[in-house]
Amino acid sequence: MPSGSPTSGVGRVIAGRYLLLHPLGSGGMGHVWLAHDRRLACEVALKEIVFRDPAEADEREARVARARAEARHAAGLRGHPHVVTVHDVLEHEGLPWIVMEYVEGAVNLRDLVARHGPLAPAECARVGLAVLDALTAGHARGVLHRDVKPANILLAPDRTGAPYGRILLTDYGISVQPDAGETRYTLASVLVGTSGYLAPERVTGGAPTPATDLFSLGCTLYHGVEGRGPFERESHLAELTAVVTEEPRAAGRAGALGPVLWGLLEKDPARRMPAAEAEAALSRIVTPEADAYARTQTDLGSQPHWGGAPPPGPVPDPAGFGTPQVFPSVSGRPGGVQGFGPPSGRPGAQTGPGSGTVSGKPGGSPTQPPGGPLGLVPGDGAPQRTRPRVAHAVVAGLLGLALAGAGVWYATSQETDPGGTGRPYGNSVGLRAPLKDGDCVLADWPGRTAFQGTPRLSLDASCGEKAPDGQVTAFVGAASAAEARQDGPAACEERTRELRGRLADVRSLAVVPTEAGFEAAGRRTACLVLGAHGPVYGPLGGHRSLGVAFADTATMQRRDCLDVRSHRDARLVSCAEPHDEQVLGFTRLGADVTLVEARTESDTACAREVPPRDYGFDPSVHTAGSWTSDGPWKNGTHFVVCTVRRQNGGTMEGDEP
Repeated sequence: MPSGSPTSGVGRVIAGRYLLLHPLGSGGMGHVWLAHDRRLACEVALKEIVFRDPAEADEREARVARARAEARHAAGLRGHPHVVTVHDVLEHEGLPWIVMEYVEGAVNLRDLVARHGPLAPAECARVGLAVLDALTAGHARGVLHRDVKPANILLAPDRTGAPYGRILLTDYGISVQPDAGETRYTLASVLVGTSGYLAPERVTGGAPTPATDLFSLGCTLYHGVEGRGPFERESHLAELTAVVTEEPRAAGRAGALGPVLWGLLEKDPARRMPAAEAEAALSRIVTPEADAYARTQTDLGSQPHWGGAPPPGPVPDPAGFGTPQVFPSVSGRPGGVQGFGPPSGRPGAQTGPGSGTVSGKPGGSPTQPPGGPLGLVPGDGAPQRTRPRVAHAVVAGLLGLALAGAGVWYATSQETDPGGTGRPYGNSVGLRAPLKDGDCVLADWPGRTAFQGTPRLSLDASCGEKAPDGQVTAFVGAASAAEARQDGPAACEERTRELRGRLADVRSLAVVPTEAGFEAAGRRTACLVLGAHGPVYGPLGGHRSLGVAFADTATMQRRDCLDVRSHRDARLVSCAEPHDEQVLGFTRLGADVTLVEARTESDTACAREVPPRDYGFDPSVHTAGSWTSDGPWKNGTHFVVCTVRRQNGGTMEGDEP
């Protein structure tokens, strides 16, 4: 029986010995089963390698080797109290199965937090101590885990009956011994690890070190105490961006754990808190010591509420799903956010000028010459402009990763440039009339560095002719200019969150009125959505009209339905009507992939990274498609829009899940 279905194997006997009882869960490499060992008359857990898509056939050898490596590395830590024991690795029908300890009553940290809410700081510190102990034992043997995250930490009853007394690290499936000269079983075009938990140096192409595991541990503990990851965003691209260029969002629940989190989340591995220091700090939180000379009692926060009714939601983060606010405050630290935050003075993403032309097509189709709705080239129906566009280059060293920023930016000249009622947002912003819903804007940033300083805004009345950088998508009212300054940026982050989550590469910007211009601005802050690394080329979200032709992939968003008229002409249509494709998500290609190469590789990348089956589409009927355009290649993000379409080329109305 072929692998691939988590329910297809109940009752199978593996290697003549292990009877599959029921699935326990699924991961990146396969399914984990509860099985009965007929020889020893006990229960074990079996990890089955799964190849979900024909596109993975070329990777079979590497993934089988990775499974063997997982068994070898984990078996080397046999007997460690905080590592799931691996008993054996065997082959059945040509594929390996890993035989592991079955941890009865276990729940992973991700699911535990989802069910019962965040942990108390002291309890989270206890989890951190156990995982740190497992990691350092592996590091001492030269083994790096490389995928520390809440889903890979199990909590189970201990011998005393405490329901979460036992803490175990599992899944060494992508671990590596960097000094052993062994083959690294990774895919050349895919980062190995989990996007929101990867260390910045790994995202930018650096080698794994023990410090990379410590960064992932910091992200994991943040999730445990705050209820979500420090770089959690609506897409993998945005998470990778945040890990490299943005500070973790402020923590409202961490209490005494905050300094430890911040030390582990240091972006520079040379400055990151070392394991010994983290162990000492976590131990002090778990068991506070009296110190009459220098230290008061640590604040452990509330005690765990497991076993009772789920608690109220986590303490609201004024920044929604974005980063801590970056706007003027007396101390220079991000304002308006309770709890610990990033130190001031760290530079954001450095970007530079550039230009972007457009030429898109469904992936896998022949290259088309410029022209048509998806082929607007400056000078051919689209006037050129010499102003610096919004961030047309990627941070040096990112190796072509798509940086999909999701943070809010505060744009006002209130502190230094009061302006007057003739300019509601001040002289630096420059607009002489208040912004209106749907206004498309061009943004000129001082020093040609996007999202640093106050941009000078101008309008693109056509919302397309001048390749706009963004659009006004919401407003936030206020009783006073002071209230607008205090609450507007965070409110804009929240108001634009849903739209930003459906797009691949955008950020929000709050345009706050000055004191003198407050009334002229209609007593409200304008919330813009801007391209993070280039223009958006046209209207966004609900401001788009059905039937409009896409000028670039930048305006394509999740669940858009497309009428594909040619390889260069895709139009937005209602999903209730006949359509050819539907947008599912986004992926990115490597820095060395040219646009010409992308047009032949993007379908395969989407089939692997955004498979339609994961969205409920029948793989026997549907297949993955893709769209590319010049813009993401001009600015270095290399993102691809992934779609689903019918294999026979027919329309898709009425058969979506």
